[in-house]
Amino acid sequence: MKMKTSEKQATVGVIGGSGLYDIEGLTSTRSVRVRTPFGAPSDAITIGTLDDIRVAFLSRHGRGHLLNPSSINYRANIFALKSLGVSHVISISAVGSMKESIQPGDVVVPDQFIDLTRRRASTFFENGIVAHVAFGEPVCTELGQVLLSSAKRVGAKVHPRGTYLCMEGPQFSTKAESRLYRQWGVDVIGMTNMPEAKLAREAELSYATVALVTDYDCWHETEEAVTVEAVLATLHSNVALAKQILRAVMPSFADSRECACHRALDHAILTAPKRIPAAVRKKLAVLIDRAVRPQKGAR
Repeated sequence: MKMKTSEKQATVGVIGGSGLYDIEGLTSTRSVRVRTPFGAPSDAITIGTLDDIRVAFLSRHGRGHLLNPSSINYRANIFALKSLGVSHVISISAVGSMKESIQPGDVVVPDQFIDLTRRRASTFFENGIVAHVAFGEPVCTELGQVLLSSAKRVGAKVHPRGTYLCMEGPQFSTKAESRLYRQWGVDVIGMTNMPEAKLAREAELSYATVALVTDYDCWHETEEAVTVEAVLATLHSNVALAKQILRAVMPSFADSRECACHRALDHAILTAPKRIPAAVRKKLAVLIDRAVRPQKGAR
């Protein structure tokens, strides 16, 4: 059955990480295969209604967990959500703790990132167009606050800020690496929020993360080294908590929520409009039409 345009539109995008492959409570659901200029997203996107809010859910690793962190097509994922009308993206991510005070089972709402990835395409702007978006504050403050409040409301032990270090993976850290990152003062470590957050900013989307702590990485001398088995054991309870947080946060979107993230491209595109190649202009229309005024005579 062909979907109406209105049925394909959503306000909130949820990117589910390890263990979160669906959202309970979604009604009037449709599965959409979105084509993007950057290839296919990780999976079909499920669009539905959760407490009267239109939601687009995407499994970051694909249902069945088919994609490792470096194989995820981050550009296609973000572009697809943008093309569906999404304005706010909630990232659900499993992480390791780098501090004694942040325990497995806790929730962190990071406000900063360190990007140590090196194999991933991290911008939409190339091949004839250049843009430099501000990224000093990489998380949408307003969205982070409503997620924090929602996590507290469902009884989660939540940390209101923190630095998320994104490593390449898919291997876990060595002890030497883990100890070094602790000296840097990072709070959690994961493999998936970069370049996801950078691309969300370029797409003028509000972005924030619910980081679900599964383990102590490998630095903790009195804990066993991190294993997939240990991560999965905590992951199952964390996923249930994440679903509660998502349900609790939805009423916050009943009214339109505008923020500076939605104008991130203002003054960021340095290429003169007349010099942007027509093919690039067409390719990135979903992202740049608001920020780049149409050229005279353009059709």
